[in-house]
Amino acid sequence: MPVLTRLIPSPVVVDINAGALADLSKVLADQRISTSGKLAVAVSDGSGARLRERLAPELPGAEWYPVDGGTIDAAVTLADAMRGKRYDAVVGLGGGKIIDVTKYAAARVGLPMVAVATNLSHDGICSPVSTLDNDNGRGSYGVPTPIALVIDLDVIRDAPARYVRAGIGDAVSNISAIADWELSHRETGEPIDGLAAAMARSAGEAVLRHPGGIGDDAFLTTLSEGLVLSGIAMSISGDTRPSSGACHEISHAFDLLYPQRAAAHGEQVGLGAAFAMHLRGAYEDAGVIAEALRHHGLPVLPGEIGFTEPEFVEAVRYAPQTRPGRYTILEHLDLSATEIRDAYADYAKTISS
Repeated sequence: MPVLTRLIPSPVVVDINAGALADLSKVLADQRISTSGKLAVAVSDGSGARLRERLAPELPGAEWYPVDGGTIDAAVTLADAMRGKRYDAVVGLGGGKIIDVTKYAAARVGLPMVAVATNLSHDGICSPVSTLDNDNGRGSYGVPTPIALVIDLDVIRDAPARYVRAGIGDAVSNISAIADWELSHRETGEPIDGLAAAMARSAGEAVLRHPGGIGDDAFLTTLSEGLVLSGIAMSISGDTRPSSGACHEISHAFDLLYPQRAAAHGEQVGLGAAFAMHLRGAYEDAGVIAEALRHHGLPVLPGEIGFTEPEFVEAVRYAPQTRPGRYTILEHLDLSATEIRDAYADYAKTISS
């Protein structure tokens, strides 16, 4: 009988622990990612720049590239600067924007990319997608998964609490995204990759049910692992389906309609996930998600991130236009503005009671 299997795209190294940065050069050498030590290191002007002085003596063969912002132009500029330099790998040191820029630039020059995350703001740290600002707003670009991921919990604890909380919202939103995927399977026949769905759901549930908080290493480890698993789930499925449904459509609508006022991605998708679960009639699940978000200091109502009820209604109404071809509870119900307003009033009452 033939043995059937498949290869799963994933990092060769995932190092999540306190003090992980101290082992960075050793990990890269031991795993044959960079035996010569010739690296390009892209750093943000915030956390990455602050860590450069600490890491430079450990990476004597590295060349450092400051990156300004999370734009497609910044990614192309970085790629052009690195081209022809014969590096072993590219290291992205910083938050979500710098990692997305570095993933895209590494793909353009054909080099493996190492993600060194200084916060846990979203699941892009290990995903095959770079989300970058462009002339039309914001776009998602397919890229290879990082070859290695390093998360130093000591560094994460020093990050602004809001960024860590945002990662919680992104992880928990997996639960709503999987529900949307299953809905699409029933209604449109869209195939589900069971392994990707199981991985993304498990990641979301682990974060949702964990009793700890952002000051707790055990919780930060669970959150880090959840974000890694979410990224691998997207690699397995070949798209963002395991982690992106109506929750992300609502967030994209906030970004496009109110670009100067949009909140953190994870804050918006967490709120979107709770509301989407309410729309599908899963009131208990919506309540559990809302309770978990509150536990970690995340918003559950649009007013908590500076949006009025009419603005939220408009964002939900516009949301399906952000991902043409994706089928979620929003496309399924096809609600009018009045129906969205009534649903929101019921949601606000339910989670406040």
